[in-house]
Amino acid sequence: MASIDLLLANLLSPVVLAFVLGVLAQLVKSDLEFPPPLYDALSIYLLFAIGLKGGAELSVTPIAEFLGPAALTLLLGVVTPITAYAVLRRLGRFDRTNAAAVAAHYGSVSAVTFIASTAFAERAGVAAEGFMPALVAILEVPAIVVALMIAHVRGSAAGSWKTALREIMAGRSIVLMLGGLVIGAVAGKSGMEPVAPFFVEGFKGALTLFLLEMGMAAASRLRDLKQVGAFLVGFGIFVPILHGALAVWGADFIGMGIGGAAVLGAMVSSASYIAAPAAVRIALPKASPTLYLTSSLGITFPFNLTLGIPLYYAMATWLAR
Repeated sequence: MASIDLLLANLLSPVVLAFVLGVLAQLVKSDLEFPPPLYDALSIYLLFAIGLKGGAELSVTPIAEFLGPAALTLLLGVVTPITAYAVLRRLGRFDRTNAAAVAAHYGSVSAVTFIASTAFAERAGVAAEGFMPALVAILEVPAIVVALMIAHVRGSAAGSWKTALREIMAGRSIVLMLGGLVIGAVAGKSGMEPVAPFFVEGFKGALTLFLLEMGMAAASRLRDLKQVGAFLVGFGIFVPILHGALAVWGADFIGMGIGGAAVLGAMVSSASYIAAPAAVRIALPKASPTLYLTSSLGITFPFNLTLGIPLYYAMATWLAR
């Protein structure tokens, strides 16, 4: 399928359209509202399902095939917060605390962007490698730790990075994905068959409903765009493209397929809005939530969901020629 056709298919997919509906509902001040227990249940289901599916695939993946992508992901998790911090400090003239806070979000990963990118790769007929959920877990932590360490080494933080690290490791995204990976790996593909109708067949429907909520959450940050300024809007688009391109190139270099390279590009270009805000709130209490939440959720997430994922697929396809 041509890149333009895939772009249109992505924009017209139920996942993206549900996100748009959520944005519109917020803009017209609809009384549509997700009960907090439903949001929590959907996020638990999606994160655990990612882990289970990835663990089952990991059980049949040769360790030698996994080591290269794992090492690349770990390296990217260290490099990306450093580049983001440098851009924010040198070009954006951000203070050290806010630069580190935003950089922590842009070095980490959005699980929902990962899910959407894997669905895109499947529609394109180039499904990503089965071990990709394990890479999500690997990418989640290092960037946040690096960014928080930068802030503390520079003497600009008042909170505890050790407490923040405990918050990350005990947070539900890590517990559910890592726990799911272990369970899926131990059970194997055959052991997963009894629960597949729930965790595999129902996955895309739950994701569509979750994106409706995400659209409402993203729209609620739009009013803050005037406060964050033009620089942060540009940062929220172009720095993710830089990170995504670096990941796609690295994936192609080590021999990953088009689907895996595109998904890794989307992962590395994404910005966390679950694990990173929790950690930053503890370790960098003086950082402005308006800056890091508006940029990650109000700018980067909608861009990646609509245009970024097809862009990384196009990059991976071009490099594979």
